[in-house]
This record gives sequence, structure tokens and C-alpha cells, in this order.
Amino acid sequence: MASPDVEVRRSRRRRRTVSAYRDGGRTVVLIPASFSAAEEARWVERMLARLERGEARRPVSDDALAERAARLSTRYLGGHARPQSVRWVSTMEKRWASCTPADGSIRVSDRLREVPDHVLDYVLLHELAHLLVTGHGPAFWRLLASYPRLERSRGFLDGLAHASGMPASDEPEGPAADGDEG
Repeated sequence: MASPDVEVRRSRRRRRTVSAYRDGGRTVVLIPASFSAAEEARWVERMLARLERGEARRPVSDDALAERAARLSTRYLGGHARPQSVRWVSTMEKRWASCTPADGSIRVSDRLREVPDHVLDYVLLHELAHLLVTGHGPAFWRLLASYPRLERSRGFLDGLAHASGMPASDEPEGPAADGDEG
């Protein structure tokens, strides 16, 4: 049986898949309604372990976030984007992150501490690319084109923004939407 900080939600629509996520101090585990009590207990334990492993990989400090950004710059941008600082901030309410190319600083909303790794990587790459190219024209999107989970990450952030009541992104949907740069 689940502990008080774990909520198990059964769904008749689920057939085989199990998922889990953190919701504040509670963990929500989604399972098929057909699971037995033993299967439920086994899957809750498995999903708690999976979430903990993912959180252990998550950069918890500004230094770890900066190291992650440096690795991403090397891998996807040839190491050309070299921020002077990368840090978590708690004051962003309408953006996921921002950068100031003039001083090389990148700030990431601490609301993103719980997102999947590929989404955080996309946000960091997005800001790193702005250190090299301002705006969201074709040159900017070419820098991000090699990131394999680009569209998936953007979709995740759009859904997260919608769920949290944030305003819709006014950013173009990629190179085809912005033809003013060559």
C-alpha cells in the first residue's frame, strides 16, 4: 500500500504503462486499474527509485548547472557559447530562463528543477544559443537543430505553461516562422 506522501491513481484507460511525477511534497504514481495490490506495491517502489535516480542527476547547485551548460555548449555548439555565470533564480514568473549577452549571464527559473533532463538541456541550449545569436531567426534555430529532442522539449514547455496558467510563448515556432534573417 502507498505511504501518505504517495498517491496512487488507477486508470481504466491505462493498459500497461506506469508513470510517476512529483507534485510538491507528494509523489503521484499512475497505474492501470487492473493491477493487483502486489503489482501496485512493486510498481510504486520501482517508480520511487526511478524518480530518486533522476533527481540525483539533477543539478542542485548553480555550479552544477554551469557545468551542465558547459557540457551542452561543447557538445552542441562547438564550445563557442561561454557564459560567465549560470544560476537558478526564483524571481521568474513569465519566462523559463533568460540571458544577457552583454555580461554573459544565464538565469534559469527554479520552476524547472523538476522537469525531465532533456527539457532542462533544451532551455540551457536555448539560452546558450542567445549568447551567440540574438533573436529567434533562422541562424538561431540552425544552432539548435542538432539537439535531438528539440520539438519534444518545446512541446513539454508549452504544456507546462498552459497547465500553470503562464501566457503563451510569443516565440516563433522555428526557422519557417521567421524569415527575416538569412
